[in-house]
Amino acid sequence: MRLAWRVFLSTSLVMLVVIGIAAWSLRAVNGFVHTNATIVERTVPALRLETSLRETLVALVRLEGRWGVLGDPRYAARWETRADRARRELEGLPALLTHPEELRYHRKSASSFATYRLLVLGARSPAKGAQPTAGERRTRLAAARTQLALERLTDATGDALERSRHDARRLELRTRNALVAAMPLAILAGLVGASLVAFGMARTLRRISTAAGQIGAGTFPEPVAIRGSDEIAQLGDAFNRMARQLGELDRMKQDFFAHISHELRTPLTAVREATHLLRDQIPGPLTPKQRRLVEIIGASADRVLRLVNQILDLARLQAGLLGLERRWVDLDKLLGRAVDELRPQAEAHGLALERNGTRPAGGVLGDEERLLQVFVNLVSNAIKFTPSGGTVRVDTAGREDEIEIVVADTGVGIAPDALPHVFERYWQADGTRGGSGLGLAIVKSIVQAHGGTVRAESTPGAGSRFTVRLRREGATA
Repeated sequence: MRLAWRVFLSTSLVMLVVIGIAAWSLRAVNGFVHTNATIVERTVPALRLETSLRETLVALVRLEGRWGVLGDPRYAARWETRADRARRELEGLPALLTHPEELRYHRKSASSFATYRLLVLGARSPAKGAQPTAGERRTRLAAARTQLALERLTDATGDALERSRHDARRLELRTRNALVAAMPLAILAGLVGASLVAFGMARTLRRISTAAGQIGAGTFPEPVAIRGSDEIAQLGDAFNRMARQLGELDRMKQDFFAHISHELRTPLTAVREATHLLRDQIPGPLTPKQRRLVEIIGASADRVLRLVNQILDLARLQAGLLGLERRWVDLDKLLGRAVDELRPQAEAHGLALERNGTRPAGGVLGDEERLLQVFVNLVSNAIKFTPSGGTVRVDTAGREDEIEIVVADTGVGIAPDALPHVFERYWQADGTRGGSGLGLAIVKSIVQAHGGTVRAESTPGAGSRFTVRLRREGATA
């Protein structure tokens, strides 16, 4: 699945949950609004109208009594006006009722009121006089039935109002519970979807970054294991192809240098031996000018031959083909040899070459000549980059399972941006004259071949510090 689709699907999952929550909330809000609208627009007005009808019925009974006693037509007119208004209100009341129970009591109320109204209008005469006793009883009974039906109707409307309020509270509670349950679900779904995409991308990119750092350090790791077919996987495949091609190029370069160096070693050795013969005047005496030329040829041949040997040694070390003659090596004596060998060079540069530290307890298993090459290289570099009047110091310290050797100087130091590259092949700091850029690379390869580590620290203008750590003889890795 392509990366865009993975991001889209993980985002869509969150969106679907959010849309579901929104739809549920909208439905709940609509139900809540409908319930409130029913209460406000129908139930409450119905209660008011029913209360008004009950009060009107009481007033009608009073007016009817006065009309019957006094025979005043004004009471009859008032009674008829109020009775007509009550009839109209009863006829309009069903539009406000919401429950079958209310409609049933409304029909009883309307029927009883119609009976009461017909009895009153039919039994009364415009003239003053007393109502017959039987008709009065029927009228009073019809009024009482109407009053009772209106009371039952009011009770039914009150029950409907309470049910609507209960429904509104229940709907509110359900909505709140749904939101409380759905919001964590939406957040969890978003986090899960985003984490699956993010961690998958980060894991692959981290592998590629680590492999790129190893390539930058001069090593070519195994192909990065990447699954899938998205853009990140395509990037990983492209990176693996690039790493493979760079590895091939690096091997071709090393093979080329090794081959050329090997081919150059024999003629260079012959040139050097010939210059030695000429310098010793074996073929015959030389003039002073010829002697000078022979010395120049010999020095140049020696320098080129050293470079060729360094290239071959480095190629063998990195290929694991350079055999090490491992035996017990006393590092105290070995460092003494290195210091004694380079002391004349330090004195010629006006430097103090010091040997400090405690005597290491025991030694290491290693190739004595190769380890000597390491410390001679480090000390000679320190001498080379330390101005006259400075100090080069070799310190040693014994640890539980390691021996630490530090070569420190008070020289020009190394720039921070250049420090990570000092152990790379053919690398030289800006402004450096001479050298091949292979010395420190050989130092690192030899130390690693002995199972040790080497680290460089430096402060520009204050000097550099190279630390070599080697495991003691018999120490377990």
